[in-house]
Amino acid sequence: MGLAIVSLVRAFWVASILPMMIDLIPSSKLSSIHQFVLGYSGRGKILQSKKSTVPQKFFAHFYVLGVTWTSLLLASTWMYACKMAPLSSEELTGGASHVEHRLKVWRAVFLLLLMETHVLRRLIESFYVFKYSSSARMNIICYVGGLFFYIGVPLSLCVNVAPEVARFASEITANGKSHNSAPEFGLLLSISSLMKLGSCQLIGGAIFLWGWLHQRRCHAILGSLRENPRQANEYIIPHGDWFEMVSSPHYLAEIVLYAGLLIASGGTDVTIWLLFGFVVWNLTLAAGETQRWYLRKFENYPANRRAIFPYVY
Repeated sequence: MGLAIVSLVRAFWVASILPMMIDLIPSSKLSSIHQFVLGYSGRGKILQSKKSTVPQKFFAHFYVLGVTWTSLLLASTWMYACKMAPLSSEELTGGASHVEHRLKVWRAVFLLLLMETHVLRRLIESFYVFKYSSSARMNIICYVGGLFFYIGVPLSLCVNVAPEVARFASEITANGKSHNSAPEFGLLLSISSLMKLGSCQLIGGAIFLWGWLHQRRCHAILGSLRENPRQANEYIIPHGDWFEMVSSPHYLAEIVLYAGLLIASGGTDVTIWLLFGFVVWNLTLAAGETQRWYLRKFENYPANRRAIFPYVY
C-alpha cells in the first residue's frame, strides 16, 4: 500500500510536468498542448481568454483546502510521532534502523509544520492583503490544478510515512485510543525531538523562512497598490524589496521556500524533487508571461528587471 501511494503521488507530479516539457517542442502539431499550458498558468493580467474562467478571488479556496488538509496530516503525523516517543541524543548516535525510521517521521512533522505556516499566511493574505478587481479572472484549468496542488504538496511532504500514519489514525478513530499506545508526550518534548533532527532541517528551515519573509513583503507591496478603490482596475509598476531585481519576486520567493522544504527533507526523496521541479517550471512559465505583459503595458518599465531569476531570466 505504501509503495502504491508513493507511486501515485510521483505519477501526479510527472503528469503535471510533462505538458510543460512537451510545450518546449517547436511544432504546430502541439498547439493544443501549448494552449493547455497557457491555460494552466492563466490568471489575472496574463489570462489569454475569459472563456471558462472563475473569479480570481477563488484563490482563497486553495488556501482553505491547504490549511485544512495540512492541519489534518500534521495532527495525525505528530500524534503518531509522539506515540513512537521523542528522540534522544543517545539513540541518534546509535544509527539503528528503528531510530532512522523515527527520524523520518519527525522530519515529516517538521516539513508539515513549515507548510502549515505557509498556507496559513497565504489564507490570511487572500482575505486581508489582496484586493482583486471585480474583473480579475483565472482559467478553470488553473483553478482545478490549484486545488489538486494543495492536496498533493502536503501529502508529498509525508508520503513515505502516510500509510502507517493512516493506520494509526484509523485505530484512534475506531478505538478512541491506540491499543498499543505509548505514553503521550508534551509540546516541549516534541520540540526537543524536532531540534535534534540535524543540520539539513536547520538550513532548510532558515532558507524557507527567508523565502517566506520576502514573499510576505512582496505580497504586501502588491496589496498596497490597490488600497485606493479608484485603483481597483488599474495596474501600477511595483517597487521595493525584490521587485527592484525581478518582475515576479513573489514567485521567486515561492521557489526559495520550496527549496528550503527540499533541503529540510534531506534531499533524498524523489517525490519532493518532482514537486520542486513542478514549482520551478510552473512559476518560471508564469513569470515569463508576466514579464512580457509588463513590457507591453509600460513603455518606462525598468530595463534591468528580469522575469524571475536576477541577472539570468
